[in-house]
Amino acid sequence: MTAPRTPTTVRKALGRLSLPERTFMADALRTETVGGVLLLLAAVAALFWANVPGLHHGYETVSHFHFGPGALGLHLSVAHWAADGLLAVFFFVAGIELKRELVAGDLRDPKAAVLPVVAALCGMAAPALVYTLTNLAGNGSLQGWAVPTATDIAFALAVLAVIGTSLPSALRAFLLTLAVVDDLFAILIIAIFFTDRLNLPALGGAAAGLAVFWLLLRKGVRGWYVYVPLAVVIWALMYNSGVHATIAGVAMGLMLRCTTREGEQHSPGEHIEHLVRPLSAGLAVPLFALFSAGVSISGGALGDVFAKPETLGVVLGLVVGKTLGIFGGTWLTVRFTRARLSEELAWADVFAMSSLAGIGFTVSLLIGELAFGSDTVLTGEVKAAVLIGSLIAAVCATMLLKVRNDRYRRLCEEEERDEDLDGIPDVYEQGDPAYHLRMAQIHERKAAEHRRLAAEARHGLAEVPGGAGEESDRPA
Repeated sequence: MTAPRTPTTVRKALGRLSLPERTFMADALRTETVGGVLLLLAAVAALFWANVPGLHHGYETVSHFHFGPGALGLHLSVAHWAADGLLAVFFFVAGIELKRELVAGDLRDPKAAVLPVVAALCGMAAPALVYTLTNLAGNGSLQGWAVPTATDIAFALAVLAVIGTSLPSALRAFLLTLAVVDDLFAILIIAIFFTDRLNLPALGGAAAGLAVFWLLLRKGVRGWYVYVPLAVVIWALMYNSGVHATIAGVAMGLMLRCTTREGEQHSPGEHIEHLVRPLSAGLAVPLFALFSAGVSISGGALGDVFAKPETLGVVLGLVVGKTLGIFGGTWLTVRFTRARLSEELAWADVFAMSSLAGIGFTVSLLIGELAFGSDTVLTGEVKAAVLIGSLIAAVCATMLLKVRNDRYRRLCEEEERDEDLDGIPDVYEQGDPAYHLRMAQIHERKAAEHRRLAAEARHGLAEVPGGAGEESDRPA
């Protein structure tokens, strides 16, 4: 007689988040959404400033104004400071996000991490492939293969805020996790493929500074006046080493502890992220957009975007490559693993989210500058292609999401419902006997109130001559 088989546990892909994870995601996405709206406004302001004839000269003057200590190799333009300096803050937050996902989030469990990692990898490989094939067919430059690989989570959330689409928390978390993994590989791409020279003494100094930073964290040393000056020194040494300076921000973010200890409500990483994220989303990234998105837009320039293989490859990579890559990676993961798509969602929802991930802005603009920096004309055209590709992806995602918006709204209402008013959504208390006892008391009170109202209604009808149920009420 054979022993009965243990039933196989089926994991839900894009299932409902745990309550702590949902709370953390809600706080993070709220800040990113506000930052995304500011980013959108900054991009519009940059395009206006750069394209109005009377203002264009002022934009160029401000963007190319140089300041900083030349003796330290830091006499940079405003646009350069925004790209290498302010974006280090953005990548610092990205490093903390990645560390948290690895030790406390979805990426901690290898089984749960498979889906977002495979989806993100396919979502980067497919755009690079689309760009490469487009440029091979058109005899274009292959230098920009990495431009359409990045997703801009803030811009995507800004689009959701503008169009008023209510997405279930599972889809928003999937988008955020995708962006975190996306940022990790974008960082690796920048570090590996866009480092053409190395200053070993400066690189050694940056490594020594990072070691001191790590040691101070492990010793429990506190005080911004210790870490901020040290971070600036590490950043400056990294910049002069030839490795892109934003790598310093990522490295320091990854060193922070993102797990809680006894007596701690929040880990140091979460606390610092809570303090720095508004600075990143509300100041650093919008200022980068202001001095990076100011490209000349005209009828001829727009036509050139679809005529040159480099720019066409960027547009197709964002719109087609991202969508097919993320959707295909998600489908393959579900098809060949034990994960199953949550019954609350459909593959149409995954396709819409994949289309939304085609919005590439901040990191795409940065990689575009690194890839074509020696050709200012082509750099501007590639930036225009990023803007146009992101706009097309946003429009496509808007149409796809709007079709399912009623369904999303019902799911969000179900996630938010709290009939017992204890501050915890009811969907998270279905297995708690105390919750059902509270709900029974609530329903009993409501039933008693309705019985009282029914009795009053009957009493009122009895007192009215010719009321319902009397002989005179019958038809002749």
